[in-house]
Amino acid sequence: MTDIDTAEPLLVFDDVNLSFGSVKAVNGVSFAVQPKELFAIIGPNGAGKTSVFNVLSGVYRPQRGSVTLDGRQLVGMRPPKIAKLGMARTFQNIELFSNLTVLDNLMLGRHQHISYGALAAFAWVGPARRQEHRHRAVVEDIVDFLQLEQWRKMPVGLLPYGVQKRVELGRALAMEPKLLLLDEPVAGMNLEETEDMARFILDIRDELHIPMIMVEHDMGLVMDLADRILVVDFGTPIATGTPQEIQSNPDVIRAYLGGDHQTEAATDGPALTKEAAG
Repeated sequence: MTDIDTAEPLLVFDDVNLSFGSVKAVNGVSFAVQPKELFAIIGPNGAGKTSVFNVLSGVYRPQRGSVTLDGRQLVGMRPPKIAKLGMARTFQNIELFSNLTVLDNLMLGRHQHISYGALAAFAWVGPARRQEHRHRAVVEDIVDFLQLEQWRKMPVGLLPYGVQKRVELGRALAMEPKLLLLDEPVAGMNLEETEDMARFILDIRDELHIPMIMVEHDMGLVMDLADRILVVDFGTPIATGTPQEIQSNPDVIRAYLGGDHQTEAATDGPALTKEAAG
Protein backbone atom coordinates (compact mmCIF):
# COMPACT_ATOMS: atom_id res chain seq x y z
CA MET A 1 0.00 0.00 0.00
CA THR A 2 1.43 3.40 -1.01
CA ASP A 3 1.55 6.70 0.89
CA ILE A 4 -1.14 8.00 -1.47
CA ASP A 5 -3.46 5.18 -0.40
CA THR A 6 -3.04 5.82 3.33
CA ALA A 7 -2.54 9.58 3.72
CA GLU A 8 -5.22 12.04 4.76
CA PRO A 9 -6.47 14.05 1.77
CA LEU A 10 -5.03 17.50 1.32
CA LEU A 11 -8.00 18.63 -0.77
CA VAL A 12 -11.58 17.38 -0.67
CA PHE A 13 -14.00 18.42 -3.42
CA ASP A 14 -17.34 17.07 -2.21
CA ASP A 15 -20.62 16.87 -4.19
CA VAL A 16 -20.07 20.20 -5.92
CA ASN A 17 -22.81 21.58 -8.16
CA LEU A 18 -22.42 24.70 -10.29
CA SER A 19 -25.09 25.89 -12.72
CA PHE A 20 -25.43 28.83 -15.07
CA GLY A 21 -29.16 29.09 -15.60
CA SER A 22 -30.28 25.71 -16.92
CA VAL A 23 -26.72 24.64 -17.79
CA LYS A 24 -25.06 22.36 -15.22
CA ALA A 25 -21.36 23.08 -15.54
CA VAL A 26 -20.44 20.89 -12.56
CA ASN A 27 -22.94 18.23 -11.55
CA GLY A 28 -22.26 16.31 -8.34
CA VAL A 29 -18.48 16.11 -8.77
CA SER A 30 -16.50 14.65 -5.87
CA PHE A 31 -12.84 13.77 -5.53
CA ALA A 32 -9.95 14.01 -3.07
CA VAL A 33 -6.28 14.74 -3.65
CA GLN A 34 -3.63 13.22 -1.42
CA PRO A 35 -0.26 14.72 -0.46
CA LYS A 36 2.40 14.07 -3.14
CA GLU A 37 -0.28 13.01 -5.65
CA LEU A 38 -0.56 14.06 -9.28
CA PHE A 39 -4.30 14.00 -9.93
CA ALA A 40 -5.62 14.58 -13.45
CA ILE A 41 -9.04 15.69 -14.68
CA ILE A 42 -9.92 14.79 -18.25
CA GLY A 43 -12.97 14.94 -20.47
CA PRO A 44 -14.14 16.08 -23.90
CA ASN A 45 -14.33 19.78 -24.71
CA GLY A 46 -17.03 21.47 -22.65
CA ALA A 47 -16.99 18.71 -20.03
CA GLY A 48 -16.62 21.13 -17.10
CA LYS A 49 -12.90 20.80 -16.36
CA THR A 50 -12.19 24.53 -16.31
CA SER A 51 -15.32 25.12 -14.22
CA VAL A 52 -13.89 22.75 -11.61
CA PHE A 53 -10.65 24.76 -11.60
CA ASN A 54 -12.60 28.01 -11.26
CA VAL A 55 -14.47 26.62 -8.27
CA LEU A 56 -11.20 25.48 -6.71
CA SER A 57 -9.56 28.87 -7.10
CA GLY A 58 -12.61 30.88 -6.00
CA VAL A 59 -13.53 32.40 -9.36
CA TYR A 60 -16.92 30.62 -9.23
CA ARG A 61 -18.99 29.92 -6.13
CA PRO A 62 -20.97 26.67 -6.40
CA GLN A 63 -24.64 26.50 -5.48
CA ARG A 64 -24.01 23.31 -3.50
CA GLY A 65 -21.09 21.33 -2.18
CA SER A 66 -17.93 21.71 -0.15
CA VAL A 67 -14.29 22.36 -1.04
CA THR A 68 -11.67 22.08 1.70
CA LEU A 69 -7.91 22.60 1.50
CA ASP A 70 -5.93 21.29 4.45
CA GLY A 71 -9.15 21.30 6.46
CA ARG A 72 -10.13 24.89 5.56
CA GLN A 73 -13.43 25.53 3.79
CA LEU A 74 -12.81 27.42 0.51
CA VAL A 75 -16.36 27.96 -0.73
CA GLY A 76 -17.16 31.65 -0.36
CA MET A 77 -13.54 32.76 -0.18
CA ARG A 78 -12.14 35.20 -2.73
CA PRO A 79 -9.24 34.07 -4.96
CA PRO A 80 -6.54 36.12 -3.14
CA LYS A 81 -7.44 34.49 0.17
CA ILE A 82 -7.39 31.01 -1.38
CA ALA A 83 -3.98 31.78 -2.87
CA LYS A 84 -2.67 32.78 0.55
CA LEU A 85 -3.91 29.48 1.95
CA GLY A 86 -1.61 27.70 -0.50
CA MET A 87 -3.26 27.20 -3.88
CA ALA A 88 -1.43 28.32 -7.03
CA ARG A 89 -2.55 28.04 -10.63
CA THR A 90 -1.16 28.16 -14.14
CA PHE A 91 -3.37 29.01 -17.11
CA GLN A 92 -3.99 27.53 -20.54
CA ASN A 93 -3.38 30.95 -22.09
CA ILE A 94 -0.12 32.44 -20.85
CA GLU A 95 -0.69 35.24 -18.33
CA LEU A 96 2.73 36.90 -18.02
CA PHE A 97 3.97 40.51 -18.17
CA SER A 98 5.69 40.38 -21.54
CA ASN A 99 7.82 43.52 -21.01
CA LEU A 100 9.23 42.31 -17.69
CA THR A 101 12.17 39.95 -17.36
CA VAL A 102 11.95 36.32 -16.32
CA LEU A 103 13.24 37.28 -12.86
CA ASP A 104 10.68 40.05 -12.46
CA ASN A 105 7.82 37.76 -13.49
CA LEU A 106 8.97 35.15 -11.01
CA MET A 107 9.27 37.77 -8.27
CA LEU A 108 5.60 38.60 -8.78
CA GLY A 109 4.85 35.15 -7.42
CA ARG A 110 6.36 36.24 -4.10
CA HIS A 111 3.86 39.06 -3.56
CA GLN A 112 1.82 37.25 -0.91
CA HIS A 113 4.94 36.63 1.16
CA ILE A 114 5.96 40.31 1.22
CA SER A 115 5.10 42.03 4.50
CA TYR A 116 6.79 45.42 4.11
CA GLY A 117 5.08 48.48 2.67
CA ALA A 118 5.90 50.97 -0.06
CA LEU A 119 7.82 53.34 2.21
CA ALA A 120 10.07 50.57 3.50
CA ALA A 121 10.67 49.41 -0.05
CA PHE A 122 11.56 52.94 -1.12
CA ALA A 123 13.97 53.39 1.79
CA TRP A 124 15.50 49.99 1.04
CA VAL A 125 16.79 49.39 4.57
CA GLY A 126 16.17 46.95 7.40
CA PRO A 127 13.40 44.35 7.02
CA ALA A 128 12.58 45.35 3.45
CA ARG A 129 16.10 44.72 2.25
CA ARG A 130 16.44 41.44 4.14
CA GLN A 131 13.10 40.18 2.84
CA GLU A 132 13.99 41.16 -0.72
CA HIS A 133 17.19 39.14 -0.52
CA ARG A 134 15.28 36.10 0.75
CA HIS A 135 12.66 36.38 -2.01
CA ARG A 136 15.32 36.70 -4.68
CA ALA A 137 17.09 33.61 -3.32
CA VAL A 138 13.84 31.64 -3.68
CA VAL A 139 13.43 32.89 -7.24
CA GLU A 140 17.01 31.99 -8.15
CA ASP A 141 16.40 28.45 -6.88
CA ILE A 142 13.37 28.22 -9.19
CA VAL A 143 15.46 29.50 -12.11
CA ASP A 144 17.91 26.65 -11.47
CA PHE A 145 15.16 24.08 -10.96
CA LEU A 146 13.40 24.94 -14.25
CA GLN A 147 16.68 25.52 -16.13
CA LEU A 148 15.91 29.14 -17.01
CA GLU A 149 19.41 30.52 -16.42
CA GLN A 150 20.08 31.63 -19.99
CA TRP A 151 16.85 33.68 -20.12
CA ARG A 152 16.73 35.05 -16.57
CA LYS A 153 17.25 38.72 -17.54
CA MET A 154 15.35 38.65 -20.85
CA PRO A 155 11.84 40.09 -21.35
CA VAL A 156 9.50 37.10 -21.47
CA GLY A 157 7.78 38.45 -24.58
CA LEU A 158 10.96 37.63 -26.53
CA LEU A 159 11.13 34.02 -25.37
CA PRO A 160 9.95 30.87 -27.18
CA TYR A 161 6.44 29.75 -26.30
CA GLY A 162 7.58 26.66 -24.40
CA VAL A 163 9.95 28.72 -22.25
CA GLN A 164 7.15 31.19 -21.46
CA LYS A 165 5.01 28.29 -20.24
CA ARG A 166 7.92 27.26 -18.04
CA VAL A 167 8.18 30.79 -16.63
CA GLU A 168 4.48 30.74 -15.77
CA LEU A 169 5.01 27.44 -13.97
CA GLY A 170 7.91 29.02 -12.10
CA ARG A 171 5.79 31.97 -11.02
CA ALA A 172 3.26 29.55 -9.53
CA LEU A 173 6.07 27.71 -7.72
CA ALA A 174 7.32 31.03 -6.34
CA MET A 175 4.09 31.21 -4.35
CA GLU A 176 5.26 28.12 -2.39
CA PRO A 177 1.93 26.36 -2.91
CA LYS A 178 0.48 23.49 -0.94
CA LEU A 179 -1.45 22.53 -4.07
CA LEU A 180 -0.67 23.40 -7.69
CA LEU A 181 -3.34 23.59 -10.40
CA LEU A 182 -2.02 23.01 -13.93
CA ASP A 183 -4.43 24.12 -16.65
CA GLU A 184 -3.31 22.42 -19.89
CA PRO A 185 0.41 22.79 -19.17
CA VAL A 186 1.52 21.48 -22.60
CA ALA A 187 -1.17 23.08 -24.78
CA GLY A 188 0.38 24.34 -28.01
CA MET A 189 3.80 22.82 -27.37
CA ASN A 190 5.86 20.77 -29.76
CA LEU A 191 7.15 17.30 -28.81
CA GLU A 192 10.45 18.49 -27.33
CA GLU A 193 8.76 21.18 -25.24
CA THR A 194 6.15 18.69 -24.05
CA GLU A 195 8.82 16.23 -22.95
CA ASP A 196 10.64 18.99 -21.05
CA MET A 197 7.45 20.09 -19.29
CA ALA A 198 6.59 16.48 -18.38
CA ARG A 199 9.99 16.08 -16.76
CA PHE A 200 9.55 19.26 -14.72
CA ILE A 201 6.07 18.21 -13.59
CA LEU A 202 7.44 14.90 -12.34
CA ASP A 203 10.29 16.71 -10.58
CA ILE A 204 7.77 18.98 -8.82
CA ARG A 205 5.97 15.93 -7.49
CA ASP A 206 8.97 13.75 -6.70
CA GLU A 207 11.55 16.34 -5.54
CA LEU A 208 9.47 19.26 -4.24
CA HIS A 209 6.63 16.98 -3.06
CA ILE A 210 3.95 19.41 -4.19
CA PRO A 211 0.63 17.72 -5.06
CA MET A 212 -0.97 18.79 -8.33
CA ILE A 213 -4.27 18.74 -10.15
CA MET A 214 -3.77 18.75 -13.91
CA VAL A 215 -6.30 19.39 -16.65
CA GLU A 216 -4.86 18.25 -19.97
CA HIS A 217 -6.03 17.05 -23.39
CA ASP A 218 -2.83 15.16 -24.23
CA MET A 219 -3.88 11.66 -23.19
CA GLY A 220 -0.40 10.23 -23.63
CA LEU A 221 0.95 12.73 -21.12
CA VAL A 222 -1.91 12.15 -18.68
CA MET A 223 -1.60 8.37 -18.77
CA ASP A 224 2.17 8.56 -18.31
CA LEU A 225 2.21 11.07 -15.44
CA ALA A 226 -0.99 10.87 -13.39
CA ASP A 227 -1.37 8.79 -10.24
CA ARG A 228 -5.18 8.93 -10.53
CA ILE A 229 -7.60 10.38 -13.04
CA LEU A 230 -11.12 11.80 -12.84
CA VAL A 231 -13.17 11.73 -16.04
CA VAL A 232 -16.04 14.19 -16.45
CA ASP A 233 -18.52 14.65 -19.28
CA PHE A 234 -21.15 17.41 -19.51
CA GLY A 235 -20.23 18.37 -15.95
CA THR A 236 -20.94 14.89 -14.57
CA PRO A 237 -18.30 12.53 -13.14
CA ILE A 238 -17.95 9.27 -15.07
CA ALA A 239 -15.09 7.46 -13.37
CA THR A 240 -12.13 7.90 -11.04
CA GLY A 241 -9.18 5.55 -10.98
CA THR A 242 -5.64 4.77 -12.00
CA PRO A 243 -4.62 5.28 -15.63
CA GLN A 244 -4.99 1.56 -16.24
CA GLU A 245 -8.50 1.51 -14.76
CA ILE A 246 -9.55 4.56 -16.75
CA GLN A 247 -8.29 3.16 -20.05
CA SER A 248 -10.37 0.02 -19.64
CA ASN A 249 -13.54 1.68 -18.34
CA PRO A 250 -16.39 1.30 -20.89
CA ASP A 251 -18.16 4.47 -19.72
CA VAL A 252 -14.99 6.47 -20.37
CA ILE A 253 -14.58 4.89 -23.79
CA ARG A 254 -18.17 5.73 -24.64
CA ALA A 255 -17.71 9.37 -23.60
CA TYR A 256 -14.66 9.77 -25.82
CA LEU A 257 -15.41 7.52 -28.76
CA GLY A 258 -19.19 7.19 -28.79
CA GLY A 259 -21.54 4.27 -28.20
CA ASP A 260 -20.67 2.50 -31.46
CA HIS A 261 -17.19 1.83 -30.13
CA GLN A 262 -18.28 0.30 -26.83
CA THR A 263 -18.26 -3.34 -27.86
CA GLU A 264 -15.03 -3.08 -29.84
CA ALA A 265 -13.27 -1.19 -27.06
CA ALA A 266 -14.40 -3.65 -24.41
CA THR A 267 -12.86 -6.45 -26.48
CA ASP A 268 -9.69 -4.85 -27.78
CA GLY A 269 -9.00 -2.15 -25.19
CA PRO A 270 -9.43 1.63 -25.51
CA ALA A 271 -7.61 4.00 -27.76
CA LEU A 272 -7.72 7.19 -25.73
CA THR A 273 -5.40 9.31 -27.81
CA LYS A 274 -4.72 13.02 -27.93
CA GLU A 275 -7.07 13.30 -30.90
CA ALA A 276 -9.84 11.45 -29.06
CA ALA A 277 -9.57 13.92 -26.22
CA GLY A 278 -10.57 16.73 -28.52
